[in-house]
Amino acid sequence: MTHYDLLIRGAEVLDPSAGIAGQQDLAVRNGRVAAIEPAIAPEMARIVIDAGGQYLLPGLVDLHTHIYPEATFWGIDPAEVAWRTGVTTWVDAGSAGAYNFRGLRQRSGSCPVRCSAFINISAIGLTAPTGELRHLDLCDPAMCEQIAGAAGSFVAGVKVRIDRRNVGPHGTEPLRRALGAARALAKPLMVHIGDGPPALADVLQPLAEGDIVTHCTTPGNMGLLDHRGALKPCVRAALDRGVVFDVGHGYGAFSFRVAEAIVNTAGLPHVISTDIHQLSIRGPMFDLPTCMSKFLAVGMSLADVVLATTAVPAQVLGLADEIGSLQVGRPADLGLFQLTTGEFTLYDVDLSARVADRLLQNTLTLVGGVPLAAAAAEPPPPWVERTAAETRVESGLMSALRQPRAARLGSASGFMPRLARSAGRPAGGSGAGQGAGDEH
Repeated sequence: MTHYDLLIRGAEVLDPSAGIAGQQDLAVRNGRVAAIEPAIAPEMARIVIDAGGQYLLPGLVDLHTHIYPEATFWGIDPAEVAWRTGVTTWVDAGSAGAYNFRGLRQRSGSCPVRCSAFINISAIGLTAPTGELRHLDLCDPAMCEQIAGAAGSFVAGVKVRIDRRNVGPHGTEPLRRALGAARALAKPLMVHIGDGPPALADVLQPLAEGDIVTHCTTPGNMGLLDHRGALKPCVRAALDRGVVFDVGHGYGAFSFRVAEAIVNTAGLPHVISTDIHQLSIRGPMFDLPTCMSKFLAVGMSLADVVLATTAVPAQVLGLADEIGSLQVGRPADLGLFQLTTGEFTLYDVDLSARVADRLLQNTLTLVGGVPLAAAAAEPPPPWVERTAAETRVESGLMSALRQPRAARLGSASGFMPRLARSAGRPAGGSGAGQGAGDEH
């Protein structure tokens, strides 16, 4: 008689938050982790996966995504990405406001992954590329509180995008309103930074413990570093108050120069997230394992990279007892990964290259102990312009996703580096702070 539904054998299990590191077998029963032991007899399980030579990680938690397609400029379908990236918890970062938040919640209910969302202080959310804060009558804290309050645990917090293109002449007034809504809901505020005005110091000053600054590796003038490459005093003060700094790579918010500096001098970032959306998914961001590989390339340890994509975002969300760990009794949200060694050229948003010696690649994603089925992505919407180089990258990606899993994994060590080397940026901007893409 079998005792477990699923057994993953021989993987290098890595869960730094639980102090688990080393070759172990992991068993699943009724959708939860049932045992982690040096050896579990295969006859004890109904299904056995041989994972020798791979890393077994907690399901990744992506704190900054945009997963409201067909209703916003930016949104993508998480089902088309989750199965090949190991991301089992997706947090939408302000795609919807009061007018359309219920629609996002209803749509997310049918997703095969765990979803929650930050509600945008602007009632229209991110229906358009930018400008949602230019009409202050759309920034109604009372309405935001009412809609979010009815959504219960689906609400992760409140989101506001503070940069010159969004706030226009209103300065930090949208920030003040968003902060009021977040405090009334007893939820964190997530603040997007990029190119000011306002000044970074004015944005950070009212933030408190648990609030989140996203795009902390931006090369824009609201960045964390001064002209000498050191942390600005306002950033150090925010760190002392317990403000959380999140990557939100996106299309315009990841610089290798900034990332390397904050990793090596400040122990940042706290959280590594993608800001995955219709532009960034086509490069140079691509997905969360690629972002993780970039931080390995600038000096973060694998254990710290795993913490920043599992236990830490789970804690930020107030879900540390539910997700982000492989402890016995937790939901069996898991990811198997290959850590391939070699030379892999990766790019930041200014197309500065970095040759990485390790590349993290997902081979299997499970939610509640059930492997996610492969799903090919839909073509981009007509408003997403692409260069000829990016069209070639996209065609290669779609072709690979249609292959049987064994064939795809067999070519993985060559496929992903080719994607990275040929990554082009979508039309509409050559660097952070230009075109629609600089909003993320």
